[in-house]
Amino acid sequence: MQTSLNDEVLQKCRATLAADPVARIARNAVAKTAIKAVALNRDAVTRLTHTYSHTVKTGKTTSQNSSGRCWMFAGLNLFRTQIAETLGVEDFELSQNYLMFWDKLEKANYFLENILVTLDEPVGSRLLDWLCASPLQDGGQWDMFAALVKKYGVVPKEAMPETESSSRSADMNALMTLKLRQAASELRAAHAAGASEAELRAQKDALLPALYRMLVTHLGEPPTEFLWQWRDKDKHFHRDGVLTPQEFLKKYVTTELDELVCLIHCPQATKSYNTPYTIAYLGNVVGGQPIQYLNVEMLALKAATQAMIQEGKPVWFGCDVGKQMDRDLGLMDLELFEYEPLYGTSLGMDKAARLDYGQSLMTHAMVLTGVDVDENNQPRKWRVENSWGDKGGDQGFMAMTDSWFDEYLYEVVVEKQYLSKTLLALLNKPLVPLDPWDPMGSLAASV
Repeated sequence: MQTSLNDEVLQKCRATLAADPVARIARNAVAKTAIKAVALNRDAVTRLTHTYSHTVKTGKTTSQNSSGRCWMFAGLNLFRTQIAETLGVEDFELSQNYLMFWDKLEKANYFLENILVTLDEPVGSRLLDWLCASPLQDGGQWDMFAALVKKYGVVPKEAMPETESSSRSADMNALMTLKLRQAASELRAAHAAGASEAELRAQKDALLPALYRMLVTHLGEPPTEFLWQWRDKDKHFHRDGVLTPQEFLKKYVTTELDELVCLIHCPQATKSYNTPYTIAYLGNVVGGQPIQYLNVEMLALKAATQAMIQEGKPVWFGCDVGKQMDRDLGLMDLELFEYEPLYGTSLGMDKAARLDYGQSLMTHAMVLTGVDVDENNQPRKWRVENSWGDKGGDQGFMAMTDSWFDEYLYEVVVEKQYLSKTLLALLNKPLVPLDPWDPMGSLAASV
């Protein structure tokens, strides 16, 4: 039987509050100051420095501005240092806008294809609602990034610079989402009226020029080739001639995408370790590589990550960035904020429970570019290259404690050579599909 908030219950609440002197202090402080400022643990702030025993060479931090392209920025940031060294320049940046254009067009096509294969789903079904919720959002996953690079290559930033809409994508996304939902309703109406599969596919294909035009309006038209020339750090001039994006990729990017694998750490009871997973209906490039995760124990994930960094290689990763993190200080620490004394109650859940009950999931992608180890080669903290510009932290770089890594980091992309033979063998097993709304299907999109 349900119970209501009666006078007896409310009187107990008032009495409990009155008996706690800290409650009055907390109330007075938070009335005038943001809760994070009041709860900030100064001991944690002074303990966590931006120095590391091992670091990877990087350029200046990049900025995704008011867009959710963190996964794309993080992916391109894996390439740019090696390109800068090849070119002999101090810093280098690839065009995030170029990949954004193709991601949007591919996502639009992917959405329409999913509408065609779910035509008999009733309005209001969980699957149809999920497909239509955010068909063109900025977020993504590692395999979506890899699929774009393999198909379209990459270009220097100057070949397709940022625009207003690439940096602030909300209006573009809203208008294109309207167009896609309109298209979905029209395709489903035509199906209900008896249109053939060939007629429906022709109707869908006829939409693509309009979507292409919308994207060109917002982002510009992506180059099919460009003249590539530059001056190195010694002021020497170089010209490499006219290149296609695929030629630039092949010539200047040494990373072998097929040698990279995405490891996840998901301790939910509904998942098992040493199991490869995929996510149904999640992706961007039709016919491209599917979302592929290998769920492993944290020790295995961390060992591969640490080994790569100690050999001078950056690591793409996804995490729940908003938890126990201060953006201005650039710190990520489980002890950074002391909320429990302020409220006089516990606020603890383990990693599996947070996933089970919607308290946490992967929201942001960045790059690990350093690790600080103790005398036993055990990690103490990690250096993080973010894409929020150079304000905050150490000129835009953040420090993450190893305990934060354990609790809020969900995936890393590592080279296969850093996996054991046992884990490598698992990559050949059939992928276990997860529902589209599974927490492991979340997209990195934090801004």
